[in-house]
Amino acid sequence: MLEKIKKPNDIHKIALADFPALADEIRQFLIESVSRTGGHLASNLGVVELTMALHNVLDLPKDKIIWDVGHQAYTHKILTGRKEGFARLRMEGGMSGFPKRKESPCDAFDAGHSSDSISAGLGYVRARDLSGDNYYVVSVIGDGALTGGMAYEALNNAAELKTNFIIILNDNNMSISRNVGGMSSYLSALRTAESYTGMKLSVTKTLKKVPKVGTALVDTVRKTKSSIKQLIIPGMLFENMGLTYLGPVDGHNMRQMMKLFNEAKRVEGPVIVHVLTEKGRGYRPASLHPDRFHGTGPFDIKTGKPLAVKKGLTYTEVFSNAMKDLGRKEKKLVGITAAMPEGTGLKEFGRLFPDRFFDVGIAEEHAVSFAAGLALGGMIPVVAIYSSFLQRSVDQILQDVCMQNLHVIFAIDRAGIVGADGETHHGCFDLSYLTMMPNMTVMAPKNQQELKEMLEFAVKADGPCAIRYPKGHAYQGLEEFQSPVEYGKSEVLFRGTGTAILSVGSMTEICEKVYTELKERGDNPTFVNARFVKPLDTSLLDELAKDHSLFVTVEENVKNGGFGEHVAAYMEACHPECRVLPIAIWNRFIGHGETESLRAEVGLSAPEILGAIEEYEKQ
Repeated sequence: MLEKIKKPNDIHKIALADFPALADEIRQFLIESVSRTGGHLASNLGVVELTMALHNVLDLPKDKIIWDVGHQAYTHKILTGRKEGFARLRMEGGMSGFPKRKESPCDAFDAGHSSDSISAGLGYVRARDLSGDNYYVVSVIGDGALTGGMAYEALNNAAELKTNFIIILNDNNMSISRNVGGMSSYLSALRTAESYTGMKLSVTKTLKKVPKVGTALVDTVRKTKSSIKQLIIPGMLFENMGLTYLGPVDGHNMRQMMKLFNEAKRVEGPVIVHVLTEKGRGYRPASLHPDRFHGTGPFDIKTGKPLAVKKGLTYTEVFSNAMKDLGRKEKKLVGITAAMPEGTGLKEFGRLFPDRFFDVGIAEEHAVSFAAGLALGGMIPVVAIYSSFLQRSVDQILQDVCMQNLHVIFAIDRAGIVGADGETHHGCFDLSYLTMMPNMTVMAPKNQQELKEMLEFAVKADGPCAIRYPKGHAYQGLEEFQSPVEYGKSEVLFRGTGTAILSVGSMTEICEKVYTELKERGDNPTFVNARFVKPLDTSLLDELAKDHSLFVTVEENVKNGGFGEHVAAYMEACHPECRVLPIAIWNRFIGHGETESLRAEVGLSAPEILGAIEEYEKQ
């Protein structure tokens, strides 16, 4: 069946009787393909039938499907003729693991972050109505994404609509990890309300049998807020917000879904269709461990075990171990995650200290303000969030933490280039927005030992502290030079003259190679581990200005507002005779691919840095 899918809407040519066979083939293809390339597997296996049902009742690309987060759009890509692209999934120059408008007109919205699909869909609907166009807009959002406040802002706004807008709630009881909070409990009640579902169908069938007026009666009941479902499920959150609620429906029964989707298309106003799916369906390792198979590298299909050989501890694991150790010593230490206890390394802290661990759901803004309250109450909160996701809470960091000068620690994982997830996940902006905030201290460790020491330093410090570290293996080099972390002080690894290399965190491993190359060509450079991006170690800059003419700063952050620009501004004001070469990411978005290859592309590999220094010296 899969060979018949060459372009958008080819699914319309396949008989409904063959849909189960097509679903099986898609699942087998996804398992085999992702086992070779890596990618998001569990979420995609769960929405195969849901995606097929949607494509069967819609006309793409005229109609618009907006996928929240977007990592579950693999079947959508297959059904729009991109099956061959899976051979280079998430590889540089290959197909993205997320919807991308530049890839296909069937991708209505570039996705990557959570809880924004209803807002984007509502924008499409308003544009459609203003333009007098005629197409359907469908936003597909998971129950995990409904823990994000932005989704409720959009639902509240959507309630004013008088024209059709379809919201599919893909309910699998998971985000990356198992969901938490009131919405999770509410949806659990709906899932188990078989009495409601059965009675609704029974009443509908009975009313429709009434001669002449049966169908009209059913429509009247549907449009009445105090309808039958109000009697069976108290509250009816979505109906009370002004949305028509349909479901719940089995997310693996395509005929039921298509019937409900067609019914949703007839609603004049916003309608939410509640679909129950199983994350990882069809592949036992993924269904048993959906969090492990949320995002996976290449793996052995028979066992589900990863093929890659592990290279020591990751920075996430180093942070995890340090949090456990500090948790035993410091009883006021608490850990906060936004729906990623395993991804951020806080899972074990939560297991050891359940009363001091808080998973707030996909709600980064809330996580930060919640931490502010904890700090005011005498706790020492550590907020562990990926760099790219921390961007969502800039206002809360500025207003609720920095303005009040509160002792909140930000553990910023995945800082810098992250590889295959691409432009929505690279953490290349945190130094720029964090260093602009008064009272904020910003640190970056050169290796695994320094990460531990910086976390210990932050726990004992005052005011807001941020520690940013990269994805992947933790560097173990240069540990013989380890000196105590002292506020605002850089670490001079090698003292020379002429040229000073100032590296920030993850770039120290690469800059060590640059330093070695410069030494071998006869130079005698100084090599500095910056440690603190804010505050600047101006006393060291003053000292080095006496016998250095060139300062080279290297950071895995955009150039605008980064460490290099701060150094350049200080040197221009105080030591204009010294030249500064900031090496950073130019103000641009970076695609997906292997991390080392992407670093070379943006000028952050050792050969590229050496070349930039040599070129600058010629000027």
